Amino acid sequence: MTTNGNANGTPQGIKAARIAIIGAGVGGLVTALHLHAHGFTNIILFEAATKVTSLGVGINVQPHAVLILRDLGLLPALQSTGVETRELNYYDQYGNPIISEPRGKFAGYKVPQFSIHRGHLQLLLLEAVKERLGEASVKLNHSLERYDRESTAGHETINLHFIQRKTHEPATTSTSSADITIAADGINSTIRRLLYPAEGPPNFSGRILWRRCLEREPYLTGASMVWSGHANQKFIAYPISPVSTSTNPSGEGAKEGNTLVNWIAELRVRDENDPDTTPPEKPDWTISVPKEKFAGAFKSWTFGFLNVPDLVEKTEKVYEFPMCDRTPVERWSFGHLTLLGDAAHPMYPIGSNGASQAIMDAAGLTKYLLLCEQVGGVEEALMRYQDERLPATARIVMANRGNGPDHVMQIAYERAPEGFKHINDIISQDELESIGAVYKNIAGFEVEKVNAMAELSEGTAERLGLTSPKAWTAKKVDGVVPNGVDSDVVKGGKSVGTQIGINWTAVADP
Repeated sequence: MTTNGNANGTPQGIKAARIAIIGAGVGGLVTALHLHAHGFTNIILFEAATKVTSLGVGINVQPHAVLILRDLGLLPALQSTGVETRELNYYDQYGNPIISEPRGKFAGYKVPQFSIHRGHLQLLLLEAVKERLGEASVKLNHSLERYDRESTAGHETINLHFIQRKTHEPATTSTSSADITIAADGINSTIRRLLYPAEGPPNFSGRILWRRCLEREPYLTGASMVWSGHANQKFIAYPISPVSTSTNPSGEGAKEGNTLVNWIAELRVRDENDPDTTPPEKPDWTISVPKEKFAGAFKSWTFGFLNVPDLVEKTEKVYEFPMCDRTPVERWSFGHLTLLGDAAHPMYPIGSNGASQAIMDAAGLTKYLLLCEQVGGVEEALMRYQDERLPATARIVMANRGNGPDHVMQIAYERAPEGFKHINDIISQDELESIGAVYKNIAGFEVEKVNAMAELSEGTAERLGLTSPKAWTAKKVDGVVPNGVDSDVVKGGKSVGTQIGINWTAVADP
């Protein structure tokens, strides 16, 4: 595989390898940024969507993943658009408190946990990629159709063939060759399907999620996550962005001091003993659905600080998503090709770990590619990345099937289905706290471990000269704050470009 002692068969060595990343979601974008920050110079991302817009749901980024983003110079951008999470509160379906856990810096981490708009995170990462790697590094409307391999003088090249997803005509770049290919194209990954043709569709949990965001006044600390219910019926809410008239130039519908709250209603719609795990069919999951499909089940869920029926009623459009994962496979890496993120380990959105684990993958992959000349080349490096990350993420996939940290709610429900006066009457505090501690260990974000890594990497962004995208950290000009509202730099006292804030939130191109 090596030529003249170089791992990718070129005189320049591994850092000049042609790297193709399939998918420009969170995992693909962070991988590009991480590789580039460590000296890789020839990276192209191929994204099937015709445009990248702001998908209106929230996610969480755990401290161990925030640490990686900090070291990429992105902490100011995250602070400008997200919410530094203070606490996670669990309740039963009657609003009785089960346990409250401090999060991020409020739990002793040296870096925050962020609750953030998924679309805003993706767009700020995209801005960073364009600033650092150039506009031409991201090719939209390139849906991978197939790939083939060729080997010359012991060096493997992967030829990628692209079409336009909607028309099935050849893409602008119909064929591209890469020394290393990284599949970060999500739960319905084309490359995973080609590698595992008998795998079939994702595994449906039997539960549907209905999701949306709504601007409202803050509740509890203003940065509190709320989980309530049990395994078969659950409601989740947490703020993902501050909202004010200054972040909404039109002023329409905005109220100073409000917050954008992401909420999720979850119900079991298929019996848990049903052997059929095929997801329900729907032609377009980006089309809103009637709230009557689920709202009745939550009509009595009023917790004082949070009125669930009112929150649902005031939300104009709601979208539904089947809760799915895939059973871990035995292998991600094949020659000079590997899987990453949801293409490698799609998991139930329990424990707030999907995006965080994709970010962890990016760091692990970079680490081993940097070592590939010492360990025997690209193929060996990708296997080492797989051997570190595959078992770690497989444990999380299986833990999430067992409800992960949310198991505290299920225990409360099973022991006191009609409610309780005090949680410790039915569950000891030690038992409650151990469930969260075990999950943090499985997911790799124990406080001591993260803080030790944070100390070791302190100053990395400054040393590498990495800064946040200008559009996400620029100061207020003429009442406009571009952080998360505008994807271009403020020019001439006015915000220019595509607005993606609260009143302009768009649905991502399917």
